[in-house]
Amino acid sequence: MESTQPSFLLPDYLVLAAVLLCSSLIGLYYRFSGGKQKTQREYLLADGGAAIIPVAFSLMASFMSAITLLGVSQENYTYGTQFVMINLSYVISTPIAAYVFLPVFYGLQSASVYRYLEKRFGYPTRLLASLAFTLQMVLYMGIVLYAPALALSAVTGLHFEGAVIAIGLVCTFYSTLGGMKAVLMTDLFQSLLMFAAVFSVIICCWVDAGSLWPVLENANLRGRIQFLEMSFDPTVRHTVWSQVFGGCFVYCSLYAVNQAQVQRLLTLPTLRSAQAALWIQVPILMVLSLSTSLAGLCIFYRYRDCDPIMSGQIRSGDQLLPLYIVDRMSEIPGLPGLAVAGIFSGSLSTVSSAINSLAAVTLEDYIRPFITLSDSSTPFILKILALVFGAICIALAFLADILGTGVLQASLTIFGVVGGPLLALFTLGILCRRVEQRGAIVGFLAGLAFISWIGFGGPKPPSSKLAVSVANCSVALATPTETFGSSTEYFYLYRISYAWTCCIGFFVTLLVGILVSELVRLVGATPGEVEPLLLAKVVRRVEERERQGEQFRQGEKYLENLTM
Repeated sequence: MESTQPSFLLPDYLVLAAVLLCSSLIGLYYRFSGGKQKTQREYLLADGGAAIIPVAFSLMASFMSAITLLGVSQENYTYGTQFVMINLSYVISTPIAAYVFLPVFYGLQSASVYRYLEKRFGYPTRLLASLAFTLQMVLYMGIVLYAPALALSAVTGLHFEGAVIAIGLVCTFYSTLGGMKAVLMTDLFQSLLMFAAVFSVIICCWVDAGSLWPVLENANLRGRIQFLEMSFDPTVRHTVWSQVFGGCFVYCSLYAVNQAQVQRLLTLPTLRSAQAALWIQVPILMVLSLSTSLAGLCIFYRYRDCDPIMSGQIRSGDQLLPLYIVDRMSEIPGLPGLAVAGIFSGSLSTVSSAINSLAAVTLEDYIRPFITLSDSSTPFILKILALVFGAICIALAFLADILGTGVLQASLTIFGVVGGPLLALFTLGILCRRVEQRGAIVGFLAGLAFISWIGFGGPKPPSSKLAVSVANCSVALATPTETFGSSTEYFYLYRISYAWTCCIGFFVTLLVGILVSELVRLVGATPGEVEPLLLAKVVRRVEERERQGEQFRQGEKYLENLTM
């Protein structure tokens, strides 16, 4: 296979420019329509009048965006299809998010989900969790800005720095001006472009191969089709257990207790409509995940006899999708631009969602507890905060390479390190009535410390990649020079798969929190009563049955005393 260097043509640049322009115009429209973003409720919660479908697409696009397009396609090309099993965890986890956590948050109707922690445990817990979320989201935004900049620089020649700044400025512009309404509608628009990008890859491959059967047959013959890795060894990168069971914790950390997602669900007028949006986004999410996995196999089919990394065409697996776009689609004017616009759109949706949620958290958790603000001044402050976080995200995008792992794994590592303990903290509050503030804080800090050690400690063994072929390469091959010893030579905790990171952080936080709370009770401290509305409905029902049982037993004793 010859190495070609196709480049963008004018139609491709026009498509990219149109995407940026449309996103900006949506922000301008919502700035000057409706309530014109003059109240905090409209700016952060869309006045509680959002529609289910835009919210469902926004829930999907907020996190499964450029990370999915670049990371999952690379995952299936390099390691096979075992990752696909994570889709089962989406179905399993959605009832937990919709019927255990969401009713509690919806009842509070707070722009900051961390207000719950203050009411349940106290302000120190709220502040600690909010700071962890802020750090989590800002770091994640760095990766999300980095990913499309990588794609654009690979296919257009645009400098990495210019791509980061362009994406950051556009999403900051429309999310600052249009608030949550603009974010929801641009998410819907950009989600459609993401699907267009993925299906353009699949359709092009279908045309080349005559059908998808040769693609699947080639993937199977070369070891890419794998769904039933049943090993219980936690050091195996992906297994059925890590994807289905471990994936449940990742999903709940994103869709049950994450500020950005809960904030979107609060834009809907009723709890039932919010639960419906959660359910509707599941098939949308699964279709994007499965189609992106198939796109990875399509890319593998095209380069089945000349791996682009080995041939020196690209430097890393994150560039596989951009390479396919310019290598295969450049003969059709505008199609590469559409595909890259999908990657571009993925990060626009994610960054704008983060900017809006970070502004909400900063106002509600850091400013309001200490400064009294008038209703008329809060929208202006929120817009200033959105501008500041946009600038911070742009700056930190340049540090994304520090993580030293692939786009997908790095993002999930960040969410695992903070997401697992945060999920456990809310679980302690909502499901564990006996847990009090000291237990919650100590458990959260213990979970963060332990999982940070695992997640960011090292050295870690390199992942074992599936074999690739260079039989049809006609260019000089890049020969790997690094050699690695057996993975057993590494410290055991550093060998644990990143897919278990969130799960481990959850259970460390949960167990330490419960243990410390029980020790506090043993030494004589008497925690205050927990307001029933701060507990999950299932917990309230159990307590009600216990009270009824206790009343019945007391009644029996009273009757026995009367008859004696």
